[in-house]
Amino acid sequence: MNTKLVKPCAASFEEAAQLINKGEVVAFPTETVYGLGADATNGEAVKKIFLAKGRPGDNPLIVHIASVDDIKNVISGEMPEWAKKLAEAYWPGPLTMIFEKGENIPSCVTAGLDSVAVRIPNHEDAKRLIEEAKKPIAAPSANLSGRPSPTTAKHVFDDMNGSIPMIIDGGESDVGVESTVLDVRSLPVKVLRPGGVTPKMIADVVGEVEVAGSVMRPLKEGETVLSPGMKYKHYAPEGALVIVKGAPRRVADAICSLYDSTEGKKCILALEGNLALYRGKNVFSLGKDSSEMAHRLFDALRRMDELGVNAIFSEAVDAEGIGLAVMNRLGRAAAFHIVDAGE
Repeated sequence: MNTKLVKPCAASFEEAAQLINKGEVVAFPTETVYGLGADATNGEAVKKIFLAKGRPGDNPLIVHIASVDDIKNVISGEMPEWAKKLAEAYWPGPLTMIFEKGENIPSCVTAGLDSVAVRIPNHEDAKRLIEEAKKPIAAPSANLSGRPSPTTAKHVFDDMNGSIPMIIDGGESDVGVESTVLDVRSLPVKVLRPGGVTPKMIADVVGEVEVAGSVMRPLKEGETVLSPGMKYKHYAPEGALVIVKGAPRRVADAICSLYDSTEGKKCILALEGNLALYRGKNVFSLGKDSSEMAHRLFDALRRMDELGVNAIFSEAVDAEGIGLAVMNRLGRAAAFHIVDAGE
């Protein structure tokens, strides 16, 4: 199969929508990461997503819609009042909410669960595609399963060339990590995967919010995958990744020690303000704060693969605000290999 890489325009959206309606798969940009989309009401089309990604069937997908009015075709019953308030505050945007599944959504979309994850993306190209297709679009991140998520069309092409017919190149993703996934079926609402909409932002609208214990640990044996991004090892580079947490000077000392005792090609991922602590070593900046780290993280992990790095040592950030999303992604990319350097 030839994979077309196209720029957003009327003709490319028309062609992409036709592909969706013919039961094909199209990669498209969103504000979080690139998505790999198919008609969410067509089970055979959705199965092509799993095939292209090599994604396990027990990992549910997110259904993308263009407006709140469209949700009636996806969920069962009415949105709870607190969910309506969250939608008013953060849709369109990087927030996915979990509801009871409607009859139009086949079980392969939800990994056999009675629930369905839904969001409205805040990206003009994503919204245009959904509107042109006139269908809800089921879409995980547009990467091979387990690999770092794609934040550019090139990342998608590297993983999907020859497997899908089209990639819409809408430039670099703004947020850089996937959406927050929030179970809103009852109160208190529960964060299953952290993202750009933080627990505090959610609490500001609905009061109490819980964060699932699985956010910062591996799934337990037999534990149900309720949300995308809950797998034990996910977002992983090819090289071994170790995370070091603690006071900046202690973290730097520990990373330098690990670096010096490791053979092969190695690299350090650090915040900009700490780069001077690693003089003489191969170090890559993740930006000045957690927000920039979220934006750069997946690209950095993919660069490590391009450079053939076999050992990666990353600084941790405080698991507050969007830092919680950063640490969730780093933790899973490292299979939760975290070293505590102390305070």
